Amino acid sequence: MPAVSFFVNGASRAVDAWDPEMPLLYALRNDLGLHAAKFGCGLGQCGSCTVLVDDAPARSCMVRLKDVAGRRVVTAEGLGSPERPHPVQAAFIAEQAAQCGYCTNGMVMSTVALLRRTPRPSREEAQQALAGNLCRCGSHDGVLRAVQRAADTPRS
Repeated sequence: MPAVSFFVNGASRAVDAWDPEMPLLYALRNDLGLHAAKFGCGLGQCGSCTVLVDDAPARSCMVRLKDVAGRRVVTAEGLGSPERPHPVQAAFIAEQAAQCGYCTNGMVMSTVALLRRTPRPSREEAQQALAGNLCRCGSHDGVLRAVQRAADTPRS
């Protein structure tokens, strides 16, 4: 069985791939035990499975495992910990920017990517960056406050 090697949250990992065409999401959840990325629609439309691939947000349900060979993948688990959350995670907690929490992974990962590209985004830029992340609970205002809070947080 061929193995696909890539970097996940800073560590080199190899996944035995019976099907290298399988979605990255399946390898993350089933083979590596990383459960922050959620299976939502399976069509790349909801954003709950968002991860960073080479610092760009990507829908892991649409990215084939073989396409991340040798690349860097970051999941929410790789951002921070409960004891020391990433500034974006801390901002989401402070703003209580989640209700059911299913979409939160995608919102956080998309926000991290946005703030790396645009450290001080306008509300409109934040809305545009998060437009592909669906939330049925209606937590969008809290999410936008969290984006602003994270943008205002000094980074080391």
